[in-house]
Amino acid sequence: MYLVFLGAPGAGKGTQAVAVSKQLGLTHLASGDLFRQAQTRGDELGRQVKSYIEKGLLVPDEITIKMIQEHLERFNPEQSFILDGFPRTLEQARALDKMLSQRQKAIDRAVYIEVSPDELTTRLTGRLTCRRCQAPYHRVNSPPRVQGRCDKCGGELYTRPDDAAETIKKRIEVYLEQTAPLMDYYRKAGKLLSVNGSQDIEKVTGDIVAALAVSPGRPRPTQPTEARVKSR
Repeated sequence: MYLVFLGAPGAGKGTQAVAVSKQLGLTHLASGDLFRQAQTRGDELGRQVKSYIEKGLLVPDEITIKMIQEHLERFNPEQSFILDGFPRTLEQARALDKMLSQRQKAIDRAVYIEVSPDELTTRLTGRLTCRRCQAPYHRVNSPPRVQGRCDKCGGELYTRPDDAAETIKKRIEVYLEQTAPLMDYYRKAGKLLSVNGSQDIEKVTGDIVAALAVSPGRPRPTQPTEARVKSR
């Protein structure tokens, strides 16, 4: 089964992709992780990616598509996955369809996690990330046991440049202008599943799994959602 998760920054795509992938035994592919790895490397591609992300802009399609294509080429054609953060534009969606069609595969469902702009802003301005292991936290919903330090590795927690207040506003605007049309793209293809992302995390996960259970392929849970998944 091949899934894509859609939603504005802060909607919970990453959290839900992790939880659902564990329940259904799917591989989780997060474009954001690939971008951050590129920035850490500090090569030309990484510098290009960083310049866009820090301004709250989407990384150009050409760069994003190339990164995803190279990553998918290393996968077994029979290996199921959830794509989190890709596609974000119609061009990317069409490119993904082409990549999969070459393997005689196709996206089965696009899961759209819907959250209001006001709640998105609240979520994003409270986010913290560990510099060392990239573990996510939230000042209100999922604070660390020791202020400013990661529970897992003791690393320093910081606010990512793309989570700054001005950048957040820009990111939401960019999403509404460039990414929202994807809903129409997948709706017309009969593949869109919309889920209320403002509920408790476990409820959102349950709604997604339940909706997918009646979709082609009928994925079955392999293990329960971990109790530690409590924040958006």
